[in-house]
Amino acid sequence: MQRLLVTGGAGFIGSCFVKLALNSGYQVILVDSLTYAGDLERLKDAKGHFKFYKADIRDFKKLEEVFKKEKPHTVIHFAAETHVDRSILDPASFLKTNIEGSYNLYELSKIYNLSLFINIITDEVYGDIKEGKFHEDSQLKPNSPYSASKAAQDMLGRAYHRTYGLPIITLRPSNNYGPWQYPEKLIPVVIIKALQEEPVPIYGDGNNIREWLYVDDCAEAILMVLEKGRVGEIYNIGSAVEKKNIEVVKAILSILKKPESLIQFVKDRPGHDYRYALNTDKIEREVGWKAKTRFDEGIEKTVRWYLQNIDWVMSKLSALRSYWDRVYQFMAKDKE
Repeated sequence: MQRLLVTGGAGFIGSCFVKLALNSGYQVILVDSLTYAGDLERLKDAKGHFKFYKADIRDFKKLEEVFKKEKPHTVIHFAAETHVDRSILDPASFLKTNIEGSYNLYELSKIYNLSLFINIITDEVYGDIKEGKFHEDSQLKPNSPYSASKAAQDMLGRAYHRTYGLPIITLRPSNNYGPWQYPEKLIPVVIIKALQEEPVPIYGDGNNIREWLYVDDCAEAILMVLEKGRVGEIYNIGSAVEKKNIEVVKAILSILKKPESLIQFVKDRPGHDYRYALNTDKIEREVGWKAKTRFDEGIEKTVRWYLQNIDWVMSKLSALRSYWDRVYQFMAKDKE
């Protein structure tokens, strides 16, 4: 039975993949440092069915202990600092985790001769595009400390493939949403703010466009690439569902039966990308995957999940409010 070492497996997308992999018969070794965004509560229904190591991917020695003991066949690398706003406030932690931490994993995978390394990147490495869609061979033009750190992770991984023969596959998914997302990203923030009748902040004029991918679809794509993808290749993972931020916010308010008067436009994020859009012909052709979840279906399920799991959300609220204060203070300072 194939043993998967999943980094960041207690995170939003990682935990969704872990549950799918377990249900598909894989053995899972989960490595997560359990930062603010990691939570084993996401895997409570799978407790006892995976091995867990609390370890930071920046700690080479600790990681090597896991490799020596568990002898995994494949690494699925989710672990990362991921939020653009946080990268603007604290870029150093993004460079250390996303670049140095990934380097540690590449080195150990090379040393221990792993069969496969699945590198989870992001569509944000392409920068933004006004018309058309990004293909896998499009130039990388990251515009935030977060996307720059992920572009470095991406390129270093592919360099290890070319130079050392590391059997790597690179995946660039679009914006994920769904249950269990840490409430710092747009959709859960809107839900929380609206439920508490607080102003719902939207950067700029709300016309920035994102391609929205339901998390279950993304996890399925990763599993199918694991089983059918070609080593050395890059695959975009997208939904073809493009929505302006303002459209997403209004859809959530409608589901919650909250007034649009809650919407508050705020100063735009520095370096804010305008539009992301991915061409997914390659993954459809070579792997046979295509997103299944319609946006109206996915956003409805997401909102209902947060309503049914409000206690989990509220447990994060104190730390969130402190973070929001930092963001607002930074924006105010930048405005001056």
